[in-house]
Amino acid sequence: MTKTFKVVVLPGDGVGPEVTAEAIKVLKALTEVRARAGGARIEFEEHKFGGCAIDATGTPFPDSTRAACESADAILLGAVGGPQWPRQVDASDASKGVGPRPEQGLLDLRKTLDLFANVRPMSFPAETLTSSSPLKEDLVRGAEFVVLRELVGGIYFGKRGEEDAAGKAYDTMEYSVPEVERIARLAGVLASQARPAMTIHSIDKANVLATSRLWRRVVTDVITREFPGVKLEHHLVDSASMLMVKNPRALNG
Repeated sequence: MTKTFKVVVLPGDGVGPEVTAEAIKVLKALTEVRARAGGARIEFEEHKFGGCAIDATGTPFPDSTRAACESADAILLGAVGGPQWPRQVDASDASKGVGPRPEQGLLDLRKTLDLFANVRPMSFPAETLTSSSPLKEDLVRGAEFVVLRELVGGIYFGKRGEEDAAGKAYDTMEYSVPEVERIARLAGVLASQARPAMTIHSIDKANVLATSRLWRRVVTDVITREFPGVKLEHHLVDSASMLMVKNPRALNG
């Protein structure tokens, strides 16, 4: 019996609907080919998310969208947000503040499904594409790495306070050992799958931030203990940013 997977589509805002529509065309063509060989089928179910959801329901992540995402096999997300949001609660009285932000829906989605890892491969599938890079071709030729970003901890999810009468606002950044352990462990798994194993470049701000010092210690512990065959290097975020522009191949891994 052919298995059917349910994919919830969240086109979102801006270019999102255009991008997801084209992605669905590709996925449908692929599944049609695979289906002839007994492969799985995909059913698509579209729901509102982000700014368009605010306009329709008053919230960026409606309950119906949340329920659909929780029961889906996968989610295809377009884009979220735009200059028209957040809108003033009362157009004639700015003191009443603004409504919800579309980006809050994205954070709620990550937290609801515990989507803790963002995996972003960086490579040039064809040599001819190097000429389209904003960096010089001789710098980017041969550059290939995977950016792995933690998504449900840190400053995005810490306690915060909007600007008060005294003109002050605050955000707090917190990380726990288990949060860092699992993202480090995923990095170790991905790095060790390559032959030879890829180098892990862990990026932090350990010279200033207490959370980064915890991050560096835990990443070192996990990789050393569980992935002894994987090389680990630590970078401060500012020097890593310079290296990414000056010599991106140095971050290959």
